[in-house]
Amino acid sequence: MGVVLALCSVALILLVLIDGFEAMVLPRRVSRLWRPSKIYFRCFWAVCRFVACWLPAGKRRLGFLGGVGPISLLGLFTTWVILLVVAFGLLHWSLEIRLNTPDQRVDFETYLYLSGVTFFTLGFGDVTAQTDTGRLLTVVEAGFGFGFMAVIIGYLPVLYQAFSRREVTISLLDARAGSPPSAAQLLLRLAQSRHVTTVDTLMAEWERWAAEVLESHLSFPVLSFYRSQHDNQSWLAALTMILDTCAFLITGADGADPYQAQLTFAMARHTAVDLALVFQTPPRKPTLDRLPPERLAELRKTLRAAGLVLADGPAVDAKLTELRELYEPFVCALSQFLLYALPPIVPEQPTADNWQTSAWTRHAPGIGQLPAREDVNEHFD
Repeated sequence: MGVVLALCSVALILLVLIDGFEAMVLPRRVSRLWRPSKIYFRCFWAVCRFVACWLPAGKRRLGFLGGVGPISLLGLFTTWVILLVVAFGLLHWSLEIRLNTPDQRVDFETYLYLSGVTFFTLGFGDVTAQTDTGRLLTVVEAGFGFGFMAVIIGYLPVLYQAFSRREVTISLLDARAGSPPSAAQLLLRLAQSRHVTTVDTLMAEWERWAAEVLESHLSFPVLSFYRSQHDNQSWLAALTMILDTCAFLITGADGADPYQAQLTFAMARHTAVDLALVFQTPPRKPTLDRLPPERLAELRKTLRAAGLVLADGPAVDAKLTELRELYEPFVCALSQFLLYALPPIVPEQPTADNWQTSAWTRHAPGIGQLPAREDVNEHFD
């Protein structure tokens, strides 16, 4: 029985160490199904998702979801540590290591205490091993504990740097595409600025952003649970808005380079598809059409009045629908699983941008639309 427990303890130690290496150090996605971290995150998110759906929609639910990402990460670290402490305690116990104790009491709780003190390198010295095997295990556990905690602490800044890079670019969308961001507002504001050609540079920047999100969120899927600072922004909303915009540019827009839009569309769709695969969310069609024909006609009319002409006609509409079918089922599945709201393609009514509001004033002049270029300069002057 002791041999079986010892082998199980060693297997548990190796399992946790390998899982920690794959989750925190290995810079690529691991497709193996039965991983402790993957099981942990799926169970943890299932509970949090149930609680969030039970809470009333609004600030309370969004506030709860905002803490899920960091709490889940701390919970994973705690789970790893507990498993390692228990595994080394079982290993000492199964090998019946002789101990020096103040009260001469030696049971599983004593071995567990020795394991915890050793793992955290506390060095109390009240419980020590008498045999060479016990001393060796103590040194090995102390080394694993010190190294494991160092790796965890060292990789926390990496996670938050990746989160910060993602959020900086999302924050730039506030004045460019509204809050929440939408393709209609992005194109309209570009048309009002009379610099439609700058959309090519913008698309190139968002192509790189999508690639960074793909790389960081495949390496650290927990980043997908980290919410943006503002409730009406998210990485999924930004990704969806960029795909919507690219679909319009690919089908034809005066002054825009369709080739750059195609590159950005390919990278953004790649991100959406791979992350849907990571979370095992099969594609789902949206329950409501995000761009009914009447809204599309209204958008073309509004943009034409602002100086931007979108291509139209049955062939163009069919191409636009085909492009949307390439990404909407995937972002829709992610939104339902992660409880993110998808942004509208054409907002039903104007809303204030985040920069236009504060805790003291609800809105500023020009709600919902950034004024034309000369109006902005006059307002800020």
